[in-house]
Amino acid sequence: MPELQTARGASLSASESPGSPTTPDGVSPGAVSGRPARSATPLACAVAAVALLLDQVTKMLAVRELAPGTSVDLVGDLLQLHLVRNPGAAFSAGESLTPLISVIAVVATVTVAFYVAKVRHRGWAVALGLLLAGVSGNLIDRLFRSPGPFRGHVVDFFALPNWPVFNIADICINVAAGLILLQTFRGIALDGRRAGAEER
Repeated sequence: MPELQTARGASLSASESPGSPTTPDGVSPGAVSGRPARSATPLACAVAAVALLLDQVTKMLAVRELAPGTSVDLVGDLLQLHLVRNPGAAFSAGESLTPLISVIAVVATVTVAFYVAKVRHRGWAVALGLLLAGVSGNLIDRLFRSPGPFRGHVVDFFALPNWPVFNIADICINVAAGLILLQTFRGIALDGRRAGAEER
């Protein structure tokens, strides 16, 4: 019997480290999710930094190189460069509400940053990083471009047929929305655990 108890104790200590969090069936959250438990915040910040830099650099080049009212073909008539100063939200929505949109953008940026600090899943990290870059990229325009703080016009320059002119930040926001819907549909939480895993 002592030998059996010793063997059992050895088995338990080999599979589960002392004090590690577990689900009711004794499985650690990391094992349930199949993801490491460490923070994915550095990945989210890296994605946000790269996307934000790309957004700001392309806007600077658009302002410097494109003449207002003229179009430059990139892929024939399918994709063109066409400089537009947009006082509204993404895809030129709400053009008469620039100050309100700016305030909403500040709140959105702070909220996304809060979740970025908590994320532990790589898919969510990429989504939140892109979303942070998108909302903050357009917010920078509203704060620092003419005609003034909270009234600044966003620089848009990508043009598709029958579609509002947009920029890299708008692309980031929409790709992030798609990734967020995907993670939600799959039932994956910010910490990597799947919905219903604790019930298994």
